[in-house]
Order: sequence, then structure tokens, then C-alpha cells
Amino acid sequence: MNATTPKGFWESFSGPNLGYVMDLYEQYLEDPESIDEEARKVFDQWGAPAVSEGGSPTQGQADISFQLPANPTIFSKMVAAVKLADNIRTFGHLAADINPLQKPVGDVRRIELGEFDLTEEDLKKVPASFICPDAPKRVKNGLDAINYLKEVYTQKVAFEFDHIHDMEEKHWLQRTVESGSFFRELSRKQKIGILKRLSDVEGFEKFIHRTFVGQKRFSIEGLDALVPLMEQMIIEAVKTGVKTVNIGMAHRGRLNVLAHILEKPYELIFAEFKHASNKDLIPSEGSIGITYGWTGDVKYHLGADRKGQNGGPIGARIVLANNPSHLEVADPVVEGYTRAAQDNRNKTGYPDRDPDRAFAILVHGDAAFAGQGIVAETLNMSKLNGYGTGGTIHIIANNNIGFTTETYDSRSTKYASDPAKGYEVPILHVNADDPEACVQAALFAYAYREKFHKDFVIDLVGYRRYGHNEMDEPMVTNPVMYHAVHNHPTVRAIYGEQLAKEGVLTAEEVKTIDEAVQKKLQAAYEKVPDGEAEPDTAMEPPENVKKGYLSMETGVPEQELRAWNAELLAWPENFHVFKKLARILKRREHVFDGKGKIDWAHAEALAFAAILKDGVPIRFTGQDTQRGTFAQRNLVLHDEQTGEEYIPHHHLSGVQTSFAIYNSPLTEAGVVGFEYGYNVFSPDTLVIWEAQFGDFANMAQVMFDQFISSGRAKWGQKSGLVMMLPHGYEGQGPEHSSGRVERFLQLAAENNWTVANVSTAGQYFHILRRQAKWLAKEEIRPLILMTPKSLLRHPLASVEPSVLTDGKFHTVLEGPGTKNTDAVERILLCSGKVAVDLEEKLNSAENTSWLHTVRVEQIYPFPEQELKEIFARFKNAKEIVWMQEEPKNMGSWSFVEPYLRKLAPQGAEIRYIGRPRRSSPSEGDPVVHKKEQNRILTEAITRP
Repeated sequence: MNATTPKGFWESFSGPNLGYVMDLYEQYLEDPESIDEEARKVFDQWGAPAVSEGGSPTQGQADISFQLPANPTIFSKMVAAVKLADNIRTFGHLAADINPLQKPVGDVRRIELGEFDLTEEDLKKVPASFICPDAPKRVKNGLDAINYLKEVYTQKVAFEFDHIHDMEEKHWLQRTVESGSFFRELSRKQKIGILKRLSDVEGFEKFIHRTFVGQKRFSIEGLDALVPLMEQMIIEAVKTGVKTVNIGMAHRGRLNVLAHILEKPYELIFAEFKHASNKDLIPSEGSIGITYGWTGDVKYHLGADRKGQNGGPIGARIVLANNPSHLEVADPVVEGYTRAAQDNRNKTGYPDRDPDRAFAILVHGDAAFAGQGIVAETLNMSKLNGYGTGGTIHIIANNNIGFTTETYDSRSTKYASDPAKGYEVPILHVNADDPEACVQAALFAYAYREKFHKDFVIDLVGYRRYGHNEMDEPMVTNPVMYHAVHNHPTVRAIYGEQLAKEGVLTAEEVKTIDEAVQKKLQAAYEKVPDGEAEPDTAMEPPENVKKGYLSMETGVPEQELRAWNAELLAWPENFHVFKKLARILKRREHVFDGKGKIDWAHAEALAFAAILKDGVPIRFTGQDTQRGTFAQRNLVLHDEQTGEEYIPHHHLSGVQTSFAIYNSPLTEAGVVGFEYGYNVFSPDTLVIWEAQFGDFANMAQVMFDQFISSGRAKWGQKSGLVMMLPHGYEGQGPEHSSGRVERFLQLAAENNWTVANVSTAGQYFHILRRQAKWLAKEEIRPLILMTPKSLLRHPLASVEPSVLTDGKFHTVLEGPGTKNTDAVERILLCSGKVAVDLEEKLNSAENTSWLHTVRVEQIYPFPEQELKEIFARFKNAKEIVWMQEEPKNMGSWSFVEPYLRKLAPQGAEIRYIGRPRRSSPSEGDPVVHKKEQNRILTEAITRP
């Protein structure tokens, strides 16, 4: 037997090497054109690989999954060369020159010829196309190809895309990198433009450093290339038709991005440093939207909204989001902005989304990208129907340190970018000292986003010239790094010297550019008024915020409700709703004919119909929201035979606006941030988020604290977001009882939001209608709505149709009218579900003429005037009692007590009835719960 027979040929292969060939052969059988021509010829000639019975493999090679046979042939050498090439693609980044402060000391063992028992002569015999089919023409043979791949994958740009499973994407990435099309030749004009921008960036930082000594600015220095990188990416995007670019970033470099990407005037920034009056410095053409609240925020948290060309190269709207100190929490907010900018809501059904209308750039810190869970939450949303934005470009502003913490104390991964691998996001590492490579990286990232509409990560590896802020001394905690930093030239100096050597500019011309920048900055500084502006110590909200809540009619004519009700139940003939559900929904059919009442979900469905008919789009999301956590909603119907979906609200006659309802991922912080961002960017849309249980909102507390409750006071950022939090004590334990209303009340001030705990389906209908009508008004504010569980189908929470046709939302509801007001000794106030428990209890009680009940449906803004008028009717009231089912240190008691003391009739005692102070929201045992609930209700209706 010899190599002239198939078996003889294949006997030279064994072990993992033979396995590799067999995998290649399987691919050949599926599609011969999918493998390299040389390999295809081998299989055409020799047929299927045969299992060898003899021959021992060589030992000690770098990759134990590949080993040459004892008697290698030309074909086995070719396979070894292919494996070496694959290793270069996979592991080349480990040997790349991507850190400005270090010479490459990476792991090259996996990419050395000797580790595969290959020589240069071996490689010269291998066709270049077998190793690198996309190489440029100068690559003539296998040795050239291997050297070329090392050049491509181990320089100042490094690539990681071996974790990408989609073969089309992977092939595109590989072809783009290896064909050389990634590296566009830059013109002399482009190179000078990059140098000028770097001079602007560095000059701006240096001017502030010496002019405003000791003031924080969170300098970009060490990552200066971030600005030309972002700028070129945006210019490229605008060329393709992008109309809006939304940017989220933390402190570092923000002022520079504001100045050079958003074109915020230098003099306006300098005025903020001087605490001088700056109102006259805002551009008169109004192209820069810079808004402030009444309490304000530090300068490196502020965003801006740049509209139009404004004389610069970017003809698009660019928005830099306001950002709190929780650096990464702006990520989902910016994604919400972007989805809102992509959606066309002026149609029925789901909005039409055009991902090429807008895209997002998120700039992350290296420690934050690896350390903050909100990053993973945002990445996870990137491909979801309700949350995808067609690809976000993430830039890690990597200064190799987090505050004072070295990387070995801040992450368990090699790279800051590694969390993105789990989401199959391509990663490019680039040396921040090579501005041309940074620009190329930007163009490559956007080309990928444009083609595949998926996320991309650029790990911009640089350093931080000063401490975490300019008042820190980094030598105290990071001396080794900062010895290197202090001896390292700036990127502007490096690039200027490079261009001088290339003959693009002379050294004198480079110096002239720098001097011109300083003159420009000095001229801007001289425009800033001398002296500090008189501070606004009152910090009064605007008049339209002070107004509090507006009262408005929200009833709907019965004939319209009847028509919508019929349409919502008119499913297509060939659509098979699950029979049990169909029977439940069909009970609604004759409710306007006096048969039955309108329960919670029915009222909601009709409210949505009325809101859509008014031309207000709706976006409604949450965990299990389509069905409803308690199987009550069912706004999305499923054919029980085919699984096909049908949404009745998409088929209402006369509606020309969108209705989007999505089940969200199990991600409270990310989703709440996204919905807030969507609402801010699309203020005419009723955006609703529903927690599965109210206490799940705990995971989104940072969004409530730093955006929703205070965004208007800090940044002038309006929102009408609705947050539904199922709340109420049914013996389900501490984690399924409380929506933590006390936390929202603690944050309530300056009419910043509405906090309500309504007790009937009619009230729910009207408060939704009221919120939708407010959207177009300056008085708009978010709505925190405690929603029920046991009341969803409760007869006492259901209402007659007339409740929806007449009237409006009532901030308080009184119990049955008391005939003899003089006999009332106790006025009992409560809110939400416990009020219905109380009504049930009273229905079996005797002689309650001494008691009058009041439901406080809106807790904030507190209905002082309404309660004052009620109290005035009861001259002999001895006590005002607040009853609640939450512990005394939770719920509404601590918030309402001062109001009640202020409003109570003279001589009346203020009392509390409810659970005692607890560390946990509720009992865990349903029997204990029932007993305690009965104690509270009994005490409430027992005469002293």
C-alpha cells in the first residue's frame, strides 16, 4: 500500500489532525465551494479520509488539538499551516502592540512556526490562497501569507471575533481585515485634520488646567484619540443617512466631547468654571440645546442636544445624554432614546422601525464595563424585539485603572471588553497613541454595524495622565504606572512628529497649529464676564411645575366605549383563542347591556382604546405584560393551534397610531432606564413599565433616584413615564407584597411625580386617561402607580360602565354618605387594596354611624384641599386615623402624618392603625398574615 492509493494517502494522518481533515471533508460534502480550492482538489482526487491504523503523532506542540503525524506529507504540512493561520487569527491579539505604556510582551507561543513543526521552506510550498485567500496580491506564497497575517493581527490594532458563531459575520470580519480594506489610505488633508483635532483636544485640556487650577474636569488626556475616533464615526454614519446620533458617556472626556463633538462653545464651558453668568453665551441660532433644571448639576454630568449643521462637518442631530455619577446607568437610557428615534409611531400596530435613522455610541470606562452589571443588561437587550436598536458601538475608554484600582483588583478577565464575548459582539483593541488606527477602527466598527445591525466594541487602550480627577495625586497609589505616564509624550506630540517625518507638515507648521488653538481658547475666555454670577439660592421650580396636578375630564361617551368593546372581542373567524380564555373574555360582550361590571383589565383595555383614538401612541412593557402576571390582561392573543398572535388593539377603527406591547427581559434596571429614555425622546408617547411584583423595582432603584425623580430638577428633562407596581398584602410573603411606596414618597417633592394607590377599575381608567392627556403639557410628570393583585377580579373593585362615561379621576373617594355628620367620631383614611378589605369588613358590621371612611387614591401630590373640605363637615370628629397594611415604618404613614396633623380639626387626635415597625415588609406565613390583617381591620372599625 502506498500514497498512490486513497488509503495509502490518508494513512499519513492520525489523531486530532485526522479529525480536522474529516471535519473539513464533511464541509466539502455539504458545499464543495465553501472550502479552499486546494483542499477541494485533494478531496476530489483522494475521496473520503480513511482511519489510519498506524503512525504515532509528534509531541510537544503548542496546540494539543493539532499534532502532525510521524511521517508528514505535503498535505499534512498544509493542514498545519492552516491551523497556524487560525491561531494567528484567534490568538494574535495576545502579542499585539495595543498598550501605549508597554512594549509588546504578549504570548506568541501559539503563533510560532516551530510549534507546528513547520519551516519557512515548508510554508513556501503552500499556496498563499490556502492560508489567506483574501490577502493582497503582494502575498505570493504560504510564508508570505503567515507573515502577512502576523502583521495584520499583532500590530497596534488587534481583533477578537473567534467567538462569533454566525459564519456570514465571521467571514465578513475576516475578509475585511485580511483584504486590507479595513486600512483605508488617508489623504494629506485627512491626516492634517486629525492633527488639528488632537491639537484642539489637548489644547483645551491644557488651557483649563492652567487657567482653572485645581478644578475638576476629568481630563481626556491619554485617550485624546477618542474625539477624532467618534467624530469620524459620526461623519461616516451621516453619509449613510443617519439623522440622529445618541451618545452616552461618563465623566472622563465629557467636556472635550461637549466642546468638539456637540460644539458647545468654549466660552460657555469657561463660564461654568468661573461660576459666571452664561445666559448671553448660548448661541443665538439655538442649534445647541442646553437645558438646566432649577437645582442643577456639576458641569461634567451635563449633556447637550446639537441640532443641524452649525457650520461643522456633521449634519445630524447629536445628543449627549445627561449622566449621574453611577457611570454606566445612562447606557439603557441612551438605548431608549435611540429606539424612540427609530420608531415610526404614526400607524396602527407595532411601530415601523428603521435602524438606519439613528444609532447609539456608548463610551464606557474600563473598570465599569467589566464591573457594572447594567452593562450586561444593556448588551442582553441588543437583539430583543422590544429593545434592539440595530447595533450600538461601544467604546471602552480604557485607561488601565479604575479610580485608584489596578486591573488585577477590578476584574477577573484579561480584557475589560471580555463580557461582550458572551453576546457574540466583535471586539477590536486599538492603541490610543495611533490616531490613524483609531480612525480606521471607527470606520470598521460602523461598517459592521451598517451591514449586520449588531453591537460592536472598540477597546481604546490608553492611559490617564492625571489622577481620577485633577486634585488626586496618583503617585500615592499607582507609582509604577505614573512613572511611565510622566515620561510618556502626548499623542499630539507623537503624531505631529510622525507627520513631520512623513513630510506631511514641517515641525514649524505643527507648532503653528498648536499656537492657533491656544489663541482661539484665550479669545473665548476673554468673552466670559468677570466676576461670579449671583447664585440662585432659592432654586424655585418653574410655575408650570408648581401648579401641581391638573384636574380634567376623562370620561368617554358610552357609544364609543360600546363600539371599541365590540371590536376588541371581534377576533378573525379562523383565529382560535384558547377556549377557556375565550369564554372569560366573551363575558365582557354584554356589559353595556347591564350584564356584569367592568373589572380592572377590562377598564385598562378600554382606556388604551380611548388613548389610541385620541392619537397618543402607547408603549407598554414588563415581565409577562402581554398576558399579565396574574393572567388578567391578555392583550396579545395566541391561536391555540398555530401559535399565531393577534392583538385586538391593532385593529380598532379610526386609530392611526401605534400600540406596542412587549414582554421584557428579567432586567429591571436596564428596562426602566430604557423606557425612561424612550419617553424622554418621544414625549408624546404614553410609555408604561410594569413590574412583575412591585418590589422587583428594587433592582431599578438607581433609575428612580437619579433619573425619574430628579431629572427635571437637575437637567430640565421632562418625563411622563408610568410605572405600575403590583402592591398589596395577600399572604404571599415579604417579596410579593410591597411595592415599597414609602421609597417613592420619600423622593416626592416639588411636584416631581404622582404617586397613586387606586382602589377601583374606574379610578384606574381615569388616571391612565389623565396621564395621556397631560403628555403634551408642561405640567407633565411621571406616574408611580401601585396596582393590585387580588382586586383585579374583585367585585368591589369592579365598576358600572357609567363610571367610565362620566367624570374624571378623583384624588380621594369617600365611603357611603353619612346621614348624621355630627355623629361621626372617627374619620378613617386608607389607600389602595386595604380600602376594599375594609369595605368587605364594614358590610358585615353593625352600627357604624360613628365612622366615616375616606380613600386617599393619590398620595402625592397630597390632596390637602379635598381633605380639608371633608374634615370641615365633621365638627365632632375626635380622631383622624390612618390605616394601612404595611408596617408602620413603611407604607404611607410617615409621609401623610405631617399633612394630617396640619389639616386635622382642632382637638382631634391623629392615630395610626396597622402593622408595627418591622425590618421585613410582611409575614411569610399566610395563616399569620390572615390573622394580622383581621386584627388591623377589626381595630379600624372598633369604637374606642
